[in-house]
Amino acid sequence: MAIIEVKNLSKTFKVKLKEKGLKGSLKSIFKPRYKLVKAVKDVNFSIEKGEMIAFIGPNGAGKSTTIKMLTGILYPDKGDIEVYGLDPKKDRKKLAYEIGTVFGQKEQLWTHLTPYDNFKFFGAIYDIPDSVVEKKIEELKELFELDEFINTPVRNLSLGQRIRCEIVASLIHEPKVLFLDEPTIGLDPVVKENIRALIKRMNKEYKTTIFLTSHDVADIEKLCKRVIIINNGGVVLDDSMENLKYHYLNKKIVEAKMKEKVNLDDEEGITILKDKGYNLKIEVDTTKRSVADALKLLNPDNIIDINISNMPLEEIISNIYKKKDE
Repeated sequence: MAIIEVKNLSKTFKVKLKEKGLKGSLKSIFKPRYKLVKAVKDVNFSIEKGEMIAFIGPNGAGKSTTIKMLTGILYPDKGDIEVYGLDPKKDRKKLAYEIGTVFGQKEQLWTHLTPYDNFKFFGAIYDIPDSVVEKKIEELKELFELDEFINTPVRNLSLGQRIRCEIVASLIHEPKVLFLDEPTIGLDPVVKENIRALIKRMNKEYKTTIFLTSHDVADIEKLCKRVIIINNGGVVLDDSMENLKYHYLNKKIVEAKMKEKVNLDDEEGITILKDKGYNLKIEVDTTKRSVADALKLLNPDNIIDINISNMPLEEIISNIYKKKDE
């Protein structure tokens, strides 16, 4: 069952142009010029109930515009959207009861209130009876381990603690879909892992559909089984994480420490990344040459130590961005 359905979604903005200097500023007031910017161009995708998907792309790719249309903040120029059977353009108020949002760079909690008081406030906004809200707070407090600071004003919490509370606040009304925009931004590695573990647990226990945007590749790799990549306003890749790695991991990184120097300058399928004489780092394109062939060129008897690894996912995604820009 598709919980989000997007068909031929497009959005164009009219942007005012301004020339340099005072003269340019005056001209833009009295004789303004505009250009049309296509932020989103015929985007299509569907998301099943309970999926955890990464919706990613470089800055200016159209991610935020798409999310704002999915949540009813912006209206599309053309195309159709259904989120849990609702049209965000026509049913924004109804949709608000079915979705939750967490923006890592924007606070939705009242900082002078405690997390508990914030949760009660959100319960009142969604017309949830007090007894139900209390039960939900107790349940989420245990899941997200909020006991130590649930009665501490939000302004006194660490960033990691605040993000946990932001997620809980977005879950008070039991949304079917949760939009997470950079949920781990600015957090230290340990806290990031804790937040990721909580998101996984939340998805597993509540079957919440997770729509994640992040520039942190670790968020994508550790949380999501499917990746939608958007660039220049259009979807350039929609595939499982498994297929993404399989089809784009056709390059291996070989690092070798050797007894004698080896010259691989003219070898097809091999790119020298670092050459320090007896220490060599090469990239092997496995569509042109196998790793076994590369090792033969190095000569197994000549190798003291070796490490073979996949290209980092961050580089794979970066290469996809570049290819689609060409």
